[in-house]
Amino acid sequence: MHTDTQWEQLASRDHAADGEFVYAVATTGIYCRPSCKSRLPKRENVVFFTLPAQAEDAGFRPCKRCHPRQARITDPRLSLVQAVCDHIRAHIDQPEALTLKALGEHFGYEAGHLGEMFKATLGITPHQYAQMGRMDHLKTSLKNGTTITEAIYEAGFGSPSRVYSDGLIGMTPGAYRDGAPDTTIRYTVATCYLGALLIGLTERGVCAIGIYDDERAAESALTGEFPAAHLLRDDEALQATVNAILDTVEGTRPAPDLPLDIQATAFQWRVWDELRRIPRGETRTYSEIAAALGNPKAVRAVASACGSNHAAILIPCHRVIGKDGKLTGYKWGVERKRLLLEREAKQG
Repeated sequence: MHTDTQWEQLASRDHAADGEFVYAVATTGIYCRPSCKSRLPKRENVVFFTLPAQAEDAGFRPCKRCHPRQARITDPRLSLVQAVCDHIRAHIDQPEALTLKALGEHFGYEAGHLGEMFKATLGITPHQYAQMGRMDHLKTSLKNGTTITEAIYEAGFGSPSRVYSDGLIGMTPGAYRDGAPDTTIRYTVATCYLGALLIGLTERGVCAIGIYDDERAAESALTGEFPAAHLLRDDEALQATVNAILDTVEGTRPAPDLPLDIQATAFQWRVWDELRRIPRGETRTYSEIAAALGNPKAVRAVASACGSNHAAILIPCHRVIGKDGKLTGYKWGVERKRLLLEREAKQG
């Protein structure tokens, strides 16, 4: 089904489309069934999803007016995938119940077949979906004031060491909850043809790369993003990292494989991983990224994930363009996006 057809069904409040898809509104954070009687949103703010689970993974909440989860999903395969998602979320603290074998036995399907259907629909395996669910559960619990130990076990990680050794969270749960007050961020600002390049690192990896008009604006942005952290300018110690990133900016070599210490939703990470697969000198459209993720209707959600990127250059959101080939919005300025793409195209 094409987006234009979905929009027509939404605009006409077509009850027959309930269960075929849901739509989400970027400005409200809510998703609904097509027949919802709420005010018709602007088309540019609408994102379409096949399943409620996909909308929720992208950070949207179900509408309390039309209750989109209660709509009967018309495709049996999609209905099964939604049921598996719900089962995983309901048993997120029971890892033994969420193995592919256990899921197959619970739903009466051969494990491999169930896994293939799930991945074909959502673009990830049931195991990856469960891992993302545990992370969401952990972060929500921490922000609600649950103790670190309780939150880790409630999320089904089994032990605190799993959270850190597997690299499942950029900073410690306590630091995430409290705004990183005990985190030291070493940073530097370098000058390049794009302007002032800010680079910030924690002990775990790069937490910020931004392109600003001048050094003052760069430092002000870092302070605003990490107000509780200890910021330490360290030009000399970060020189090697700066040189590697500047070489990438100049187009003389690919982006260095540096560890990242940035916070994001599961959907944002999936988008960013896909962006890092785009070869230097090439571009992709937002539609192509959405299709590569197995959710071709999530174009606006992909655009939103690109806009929330805090690691410019390393996560090359500048390589994503509109379907008409135009350079759409870029967090650091469309002109900088044009310059980056031109430089990469010349260098290959």
